[in-house]
Amino acid sequence: MNEEYLERAKQKVSDVRLLINAASKRAAELAKGAKPLVPTLPNDERSSLDLALLEIAEGVIVVELCK
Repeated sequence: MNEEYLERAKQKVSDVRLLINAASKRAAELAKGAKPLVPTLPNDERSSLDLALLEIAEGVIVVELCK
């Protein structure tokens, strides 16, 4: 896991449990073939979790608690 992406994502989502749930769900979608919402190269070797954290860190994916 990319520590920089994690720290940046934690700045966007203060509740760590919410961040973990959102990132794991998005990582599962990416692993099943969803298109990444951040720029990638054809031979990009980042994991699905890294890409999910980067999407959250960049603000492409907004994580909010539903009430």
